[in-house]
Amino acid sequence: MSTEPTSTHRPRVLSGMQPSADSLHLGNYLGALVNWVKSQDQYDAFFFVPDMHAITVPQDPAELRERTRRTAAQYIAGGIDVDQSTLFVQSHVPEHAQLAWVLTCLTGFGEASRMTQFKDKSAKGGVENAGVGLFTYPMLMAADILMYQPHGVPVGDDQRQHVELARTLANRFNHRFGETFRVPEAFIPEEGARIYDLQQPTKKMSKSAESPNGLINVLDDSKTIAKRIKSAVTDTDTVVAYDRENKPGVSNLLDILAVVSGKTVEQLVPEYEGKMYGHLKVDVAEAVVAAVEPVRERTKQLLDDPAELDRLLAIGASKAREVAARTLDEVYRNVGFLQLGAEAAAVVRRAGDGAA
Repeated sequence: MSTEPTSTHRPRVLSGMQPSADSLHLGNYLGALVNWVKSQDQYDAFFFVPDMHAITVPQDPAELRERTRRTAAQYIAGGIDVDQSTLFVQSHVPEHAQLAWVLTCLTGFGEASRMTQFKDKSAKGGVENAGVGLFTYPMLMAADILMYQPHGVPVGDDQRQHVELARTLANRFNHRFGETFRVPEAFIPEEGARIYDLQQPTKKMSKSAESPNGLINVLDDSKTIAKRIKSAVTDTDTVVAYDRENKPGVSNLLDILAVVSGKTVEQLVPEYEGKMYGHLKVDVAEAVVAAVEPVRERTKQLLDDPAELDRLLAIGASKAREVAARTLDEVYRNVGFLQLGAEAAAVVRRAGDGAA
């Protein structure tokens, strides 16, 4: 099995976020990126921008390129250390698509049909209008994961189903063709795992929010961020208390403040005894602005030098391909594909790299 030890002997993790908007939103930042940054000291971390997933729905090519750079820049600005972790763009590692085909051939039609996100997204535009890529992208996601033999995958709890599919396919492949893949675990952070819409606090914060006022973008200016937080929906009560069912708006603000301040909700609630919701909103706004301002400014600096950003991503792709090539070679050998000799394989790789 391709579970080669890393130079640091740390367990490996992998995660990514689609470049489907001009900016990460606060849920992406607090629910994912903050936790990724913390994981770098403990894990051999692989972080990627899944641009191949983005084209399961129509994309403007120039916009996709720009958003891919913006997403990568925000990873770095948010604290991903490209010397310590492996940061790359999915389409720069063609082995992802190659492994995805093998895993697609191991997936039952019924299995794929039950994937929640396909049902949700196809329902909006009609199944007859959905591309086949939207149907099969969970197998590409499984390939993203299994390619790097990670111990765990840091995801929000809404992505747990995709990790379960990857686990199922890893076990199925191992049973049929011999031990090849490590079976990864889903790492679901307890704090900040889900940030909700400021205007509809029972719904997860999303790039496709019904109202822009419910969404906080990392690259928004500070005034916009503060205004949207101060306009957040709460309730008719006046007591600051954590109650996800009966006080979702207040609970969401407390969750946000807990992640940004480093305190627990239990520590924060007593601080607002006898205070009104306005006090909480002001504190949340100030804390969020202070947290994202440096990220926004660093992102702008990185985007002002796209050649340097592309150089960093090329280094990351090279590191990722070293691992991906070993996994794919083992998969191809075990599944029964005719192997090229070492010299022929080297020629093919050089030709492919030159074409890229």
